[in-house]
This record gives sequence, structure tokens and C-alpha cells, in this order.
Amino acid sequence: MINSHGPGAPSLGRRWLSLLALLACFPVAALATKNITGSVRNLTRAEPAAGDQVILLRMEKEMREESRLKTDAGGMFSFNVQYSDKPYLVRVIHEGVSYDQPAAAGDVLAISVFDAAPRVPGITGGIEILRAGTNGDLLHVSDMVEILNDSNPPRTQAGDRAFEIYLPPNARMDSVLAAGPGKIAAIISAVPVPGDPGHYTLAFPLRPGATKFAFNYDLLYEGRAAFHTRHAYPLQQLAVMIPPTMKFSSRSRAFQMLAVGNSRYQVQAANRVGAGNGPDFELAGTGALPPLEGQAGSQAHPQPIAPLNPAPSAAPALLPSSARMDLDLKQTKPQSQTLVLGVVTVVLLAICALLLWRARKPLRFSRSAGGRL
Repeated sequence: MINSHGPGAPSLGRRWLSLLALLACFPVAALATKNITGSVRNLTRAEPAAGDQVILLRMEKEMREESRLKTDAGGMFSFNVQYSDKPYLVRVIHEGVSYDQPAAAGDVLAISVFDAAPRVPGITGGIEILRAGTNGDLLHVSDMVEILNDSNPPRTQAGDRAFEIYLPPNARMDSVLAAGPGKIAAIISAVPVPGDPGHYTLAFPLRPGATKFAFNYDLLYEGRAAFHTRHAYPLQQLAVMIPPTMKFSSRSRAFQMLAVGNSRYQVQAANRVGAGNGPDFELAGTGALPPLEGQAGSQAHPQPIAPLNPAPSAAPALLPSSARMDLDLKQTKPQSQTLVLGVVTVVLLAICALLLWRARKPLRFSRSAGGRL
């Protein structure tokens, strides 16, 4: 029998206190798995991004704001999530531009942000792919453009005119999709410039890295259409993809036919296209492009990007992996100046347009809406 006043009492008491302290740690450890924590760093200034707003968005059928806070002096943040089994999106707002990253309970994130300006040096075009096919008296076009921001130090080009696009004057816009370097696709708006038909401005920011746009539109078509191209930035390559039953012609010697190894479509490409007007080309005949091989029909359509306010919004969709596509657009003559249309680039551009293009019915409109090209 142990004497409560004997020398063993303090040792037993210490053991009980240690055990209670250990048990008390279990709820804290379990709670930690419900946290999404991270750090935000301003890569323009190479320092922590202190005081930036961070929003925790729960992604279900609709995207809902669950919480918001500001980064501390070290650029750190921590959220206690309400639903550990739900997918989330963490949005950081820096100088009016959002930087999104998917997350789940227990994740530790590292998010990069950049200072923003209306005009940023070091922006150029990558590859533009124009896909066209007919349906009745309409020519359906998906114009997919890659823009590269190689600014140094890295900055985001933002504002009402972050990007500008020039389409045929009588084009009827169906949808515009965009995907930043994080590959999160969103439906956005293009604003027509008054007095300049076919000229549109977009407020979608050009973050450092590659930004991809897809412009889906319809043209009245009577067997022939002329395209007078105009580019805001120089391009590495302009490619035109049409069915084999259609004809491509151009007075410019810049275009060359690519040996794509696929009889279901043909591709004409021009390299090193400068900013400004040209090269022009014409399409004639009829035919519908086949769907891209390997495209998963079950992939969710991209949804409108969430606003900065807490109002509910549909969740954006992640673009599928390039491994699920099989676009063999290759140049058979390595000594030629023709660039290889890389699989990754083609996938990220093409999937944006086709996710909606294949799902939407052709836009019908009267001939009074516009004349022939």
C-alpha cells in the first residue's frame, strides 16, 4: 500500500500529468489536419507578400466563400476548413489580380504573386491555332491563342485592356475561354471596341508564364471566307486546321502544309508572324472537323470565374492532362523552319474551345446581322 504522503506520490502525480498532456495533444493533432496553411511570396520584389487578402473557396456544384483573411508580416496564412472531405480553392488577391491554387484539408501551399501594371515589357505570342469547319450556312471557328509573359522582373499585365484580339468584322461571338499558368479554365467576357468591328478587349490578366485564350465564333458562310489577320503580339507560329474536304489558299508564302499523319484534317502553318496585319488566307468548300482524339466526353465544362465578392459562383474546371490527348502535329523535315506543334501546347489550347464548341448548338442568326466576308 502506497502512502499518499510518501516519496512515490510526486512521481505518480507527474506521470498522470504527462499522460493528460499527451491525451490533450490528440484533438489538436486531429484539428491540424483540417487546416489549409501556406505562404505567399511576391516574386516581383523577392519578398513575402504581407497584407494580401486570401479567400478560401469551397468547390462543389457552386463555389462558395468559406472564409477570408490577410497574410501576416511573413506572408503566412492558415484556414480551419469546415469540410475536410471537400475540395477547395485558395485565392490570393494582390494588386487587384487573383492567384488561385486548388487545395484540400491538410495541404501546405506556396503561392506566388506578382506586381501588376497596365503594360508590361516581355510579352509575346506563342502559338495560335485556328480550327474551322462548316455546318449549313455557318462557318464555326475556334481561334486558340497562347500568350507568353517573360517579363523580368516578373510582372502581371492587368487592366481593362490586358489583352486585345482581332476577329473578322462580322463574327458573332459564341464564347471566350481563358486559362492562366495554373491551367484553370474560365469563361470570360470580351468587350467590343466601338467603331472598330472585330476588335475586342479582355480584362483577363496576363500573369508570368503562358496564358491561353479560346475564341469561339460563327460566320455566315456561302462557300468561301477570307481572313485578314491582325495580331497584337508577334507569334512563333500561326496554324490553320480544316477538314480535308475544304481548301486553303493564301497569297503569302509564309504558309506551309504540315505533314500531320492524319487524314481527318489538314494543317497549314506560318512561322515567325510579326505583330500587326497579316498573313491573309482564304477558306473554301465544306466539311466538319472531327473531335480531337482521346478527348474525354465526361470532362466538366469550364464555368464562369468567381468574382472577388462573396456571392456564390460556379466552380472553374481544371484542364485535363495532356496525356489524355493524341495530337500528332509533327513536321517531317527537321531542317525546315516550321516549328513542331507541341502536344502540350495544342492540348491546352484546343481543349478550351472544344469543351464548349462540341456541346453548344450552332448559333443561328439572320443574314441581316452581317454580310459576307
